[in-house]
Parts: sequence; structure tokens; C-alpha cells
Amino acid sequence: MKVSKLAANLIGSEIVKIGNEVNDLKAKGAEIANLTIGDLNSNLYPIPAELKEEIQKAYQNNLTNYPPANGLLSLRNEVSKDLKTRWNLDYSANDILITAGSRPLIYAVYKTIVDEGDKVIYPTPSWNNNHYAYLTSADAVEVKTTPENNFLPTADDLRPHLSGAVLLALCSPLNPTGTMFTEAQLREICEMILEENAKRGADQKPLYLMYDQIYSNLTFGAKHVDPVSLFPEMKEFTIYIEGISKCLAATGVRVGWGFGPAHIIDKMKALLTHVGAWAPKPEQEATAKYFQNADNVNAFINDFKGKLEASLKVLHNGIQDLKTKGLAVESIEPMGALYLTIKLDYIGKTKPDGTVIENSSDLVFYLINEAGVALVPFSAFGEAKSEPWFRASVGGLDIKEIELMMPKLENALNNLK
Repeated sequence: MKVSKLAANLIGSEIVKIGNEVNDLKAKGAEIANLTIGDLNSNLYPIPAELKEEIQKAYQNNLTNYPPANGLLSLRNEVSKDLKTRWNLDYSANDILITAGSRPLIYAVYKTIVDEGDKVIYPTPSWNNNHYAYLTSADAVEVKTTPENNFLPTADDLRPHLSGAVLLALCSPLNPTGTMFTEAQLREICEMILEENAKRGADQKPLYLMYDQIYSNLTFGAKHVDPVSLFPEMKEFTIYIEGISKCLAATGVRVGWGFGPAHIIDKMKALLTHVGAWAPKPEQEATAKYFQNADNVNAFINDFKGKLEASLKVLHNGIQDLKTKGLAVESIEPMGALYLTIKLDYIGKTKPDGTVIENSSDLVFYLINEAGVALVPFSAFGEAKSEPWFRASVGGLDIKEIELMMPKLENALNNLK
């Protein structure tokens, strides 16, 4: 049966494919250390108790009708205060748009700025930009990054592609790597954007920057940096993506917010009224009330990110231990988020049954079946399947589970020849 060209050519999610395999095996009784999901085990990492109580109260008080299209004013006011307190960013409630997590915001940024054939730039690996570029019929320019630069694009990497581009999509801390821009790195990129926009006439679209900082509160020692804090002039060109999904372990609560130039935010709001992508009213009401107590918010975040950092360090140290034993592995020290970047240089090796590991997907499914360890290859984030790099998320496991899986991973890798 015929469907639209857009639907017919959509690429399925490799993460979902791996997740389905893991779920099938677990249903059959297999023990799998699932490091694939950019999510959290809510029994290990429940949302703040006060937030849960406020959500329950909101439902009890029958706050179950439509919220305003741009979000409850009470929540937008609290977000405005938090942005000022936390990042010294000045955005009024009218500059803020509340949605059901960050995905509708990212989609709306693309749809608001990008016309068919417009040039959009994003680094690889990065989360889902290839799909959003496809959905907007953009001319996608993928800029390959390197482990030497923590898989973050440099100004020199991006500069050759800026002419005529309308959107640059960046994320820090980065999904899938958990690495972050330094102030110097981001400063160079912002200077370049400002220089490019100074060349453009009034009849041309500017080059906008979508800056996804959904993991900005989950950083380990390194300081999070953002464009407008470095250059106030960037306010005209920067659309931020943020929310509670990651920093409050609230992935299923679905409260996100974007903020940026009023003319962009207003059009995003208008677009999303036709999609119905608002966060549920009780969750908005509860988040607004929870954010009134900044000390509670900060205490929860500090405790939560400390637990994530501890898990990431155990995993990182485990990979480094395998490296000292002579295995062809590497990992990049975690800087933020809930991800560790791991290199497993075993593509081309032969399995015990005589078949060859031809690409990163083959290695993923080998490790699921032989080690009970599930990772996501960087091919799920726009890289080639020949790349031996993988994302490991610690959100679904406790430290003991991570420790128990390491000998199984070691044994499975040693069985490849």
C-alpha cells in the first residue's frame, strides 16, 4: 500500500532495534546489563518526592484541562527566575515555551527556521539531527568529529560549511558522548556565527544556533558554558533547549522548555498548537511549585548527579582496567550527562562460531548474546558502521550490576580472534 514519500523513506531507530532485542531476551529469562537507554531506572532514580507530591495534588485538584499553548504562566515565571539565578540569563516568561519534553521543541526549531533545501549543519555523532533534517527536507551537512576533540566540533571543523546555512545544531553536554564544550571552544564558534551573520543582508535568513543544554545541570567538575553568557549579541540568534527530563530524573514526566528570540518562540508556539505537544497541566503546575524552592531543586540535582558520576567512574575505570590487560578498548573520561564513550576495536574479528564481526551492529548483537551487555553504536548517531565507538548509559543500572558485567564483557572480547 502506498504512503507518503516522507513516511516511506523514514529510517528506523537503531536504538529501538537494539532495545527490542534486549527486551525479547530478557522476556526469555536472560540477564542483560542494558546500557542502551538514555533513560533512568525509576526505582533506582525516582523523581524528587516533593515533585511527585505536587503532581498528585494537581490531579486531585482536577487540573486536567488544557494548559495555555505556551505553558502555564506560573511555570514560565519560575523558569525565567531559574535561568537568571543558575546561568545569569535574562529571558522573560514571554520568551519561554513549555512543551512535553525537549523533542517537540527541537522539531519546532527545525520547522520554524528551515525551508526545503536550506542548509543545516550538525556534528556527528549527535542525537537525532539526521532525522529532524530529513523531516524538514533540509540540505544536511554532517560534520565528522574526532575523539581527540572529545567528539565535539571545532570552529575550524564548522567554518567551511557556514556560508548559506540557516541552522547550526549543537548540544553540550553531548548525547551520546557525555563530553562538553570548553569556554574557549564555544567562544570560537560563537565568534564565527556572529561574523557570518554580519555578512548577511536584511533579506537573508540569519544563521541560527540551536543549543541543546538538556544535560547542563549534570556536569562533573567542568563548568557548563552557553552562547549568550559568552556573547550577549548571540541572544538574537540562539534558541535553547532545556527541561526537567534529565536533571530531575523525570524523563516520563514530560516537561521541557525552549527559550530564545521572541519572533522564533512565537512561531514555534503557533506551530505546536497544531501538534498538541504541550506538557500535561498537572505536571506543569507541579514543576512550577517545586521550582519555588531552589534549595530543594539544587539538593536533588547535586545528589542525583553524584550518583551518576559514581556509576560512570566505575564503568570508565573498568574499561581502563581491560585496557591495561591488553584488550583493544578505550574510554573517554566522563564530563557530564549519563553517558560514557567507549571504543571496542573488534570490528573485523572472528567469533567462536567462525563468523566475522563485520560492523558495529554485529559487535553489539554479539555482546548482547555472549556477554549480556547491550551498548549503542555510534552508527545510531550518524556515524559509519565501521566506527568502533559506542555509547554506554548508566541510567538503568546500579554500580553492583556494572561491576558484575565487566568480567562477562572481558571474556566475550577475549573470545574474538
